[in-house]
Amino acid sequence: QVQLVESGGGLVQAGGSLRLSCAASGSTFSNYGMGWFRQAPGKGREIAAFISWSGALTDYLDSVKGRFIISRDNAENTVYLQIDSLKPEDTAVYYCAANRKNLLYPGRRSEEYDYWGQGTQVTVSS
Repeated sequence: QVQLVESGGGLVQAGGSLRLSCAASGSTFSNYGMGWFRQAPGKGREIAAFISWSGALTDYLDSVKGRFIISRDNAENTVYLQIDSLKPEDTAVYYCAANRKNLLYPGRRSEEYDYWGQGTQVTVSS
């Protein structure tokens, strides 16, 4: 079982940037495909980005392509989400999640993920 702890959220102005981190412990990090999800107030949880175990494959929600970059450092047991050109509609709680069943293509569905962090709040002011 892996434990996940997110950090790096905060309050930023539109157009700003943040780098979210998710530190994993308790299990071999490279045994998991990883995803970043977000949940805005009153809305369901949606995938922002996911990454394969090696980092070779990534994919993004259409509305964040070109602004978000997901990456991972297996030596540091950490997955990152670089968020640039922030928009007010990016305001949400951001969660990282681990998929132990599908390392090559973790996918967009939250049901595919087995372990979740507690989330970090990102608030973008206009």
